[in-house]
Formats: sequence, C-alpha cells, structure tokens
Amino acid sequence: MSIYTKLFDIQQEIGAISKDSKNPFYNSAYFDINSLIAQLMPLLKKNKVLLTQPIENGTVMTRLTCIEKGNFVEGGIPLPDIPDPQKMGGAITYYRRYSLASLLGLQAQDDDGNSTVNSAKSKPMLNQAGLDWILTKGTKQDAIDALAKRTVKPEHQKLIKAKFKL
Repeated sequence: MSIYTKLFDIQQEIGAISKDSKNPFYNSAYFDINSLIAQLMPLLKKNKVLLTQPIENGTVMTRLTCIEKGNFVEGGIPLPDIPDPQKMGGAITYYRRYSLASLLGLQAQDDDGNSTVNSAKSKPMLNQAGLDWILTKGTKQDAIDALAKRTVKPEHQKLIKAKFKL
C-alpha cells in the first residue's frame, strides 16, 4: 500500500481535530501539539506510518514515512531568526503543529483567519488575560500587534507602551 493510500485512510478516520487549548492573547482555541499527536498515534500505528519532525537546516520538517516500503511525504516551515531560546521553542512547537496539520490536510477551524473577517467592522477588545500575557510573556511585536488589532483601554495602552517603550 502506498504512503498516499495510507494517508488517505488516516484522513478518513481522524475527522476534525478537537481544540483543547486556549490562547488568551487572541481569545481563541487551538489544538495542542501533544493532543494532536496523541489523537494521531493510534492511526499512524495501525497504518504503519512513522511520524518524525526533525529540524534540518533551520527548517522544522514533518515527515510521514511508510515503514513497510520506506517512501514518505514531507513538508517544512523555515524558522525565523529568534535569539530568545524560549520564544524559539514556542515557534518550533507552533510550526510542528501546523506543518503536521497541513501535511495531513486536517480539518480545523481557522480562528485567527476567521477573526480577521470581522476586524473591518470592529476590533475585538483586548481582555485582561491577553493584557497579562503581553505584559509577562509577550514581545515588542506582540504589543504592536495588540495595539493595532485590538481595542485597548487607554490605561492598558499606557502600560503596554511603557513596558515596550513604544
């Protein structure tokens, strides 16, 4: 059986991936990489497909290999130049999740994409959890994005601008 037939079978069985995690900054749900892999592993095992996600030449690769024939499909996303190891780890996790979902053609609602459709009418309000996240874990770019894409209370704008010297 070809790798493509196996992936087709996996796609038919997996259905939609459940979103079990929350992003307070964007007030959206997403599927965690560990949950995604846990949902996929029984199907990968059943179909004898090996999942590997090495980093090669600065690119997060996702490779699905047929262990019977050795043929594979793969895709990758180049990593940005991020000097902070924690933020780089976050980018790697994010890219692993989305490259795997993309390679398998998994069904998932695009919360970030859907939220931009309504942004022309009105910007969503930056909630307290989002503010806390920006002030404790966010980058200067996160702060700039929040101020551009969200309605931010004046007192919260002052806090953000002071922290990031905007």
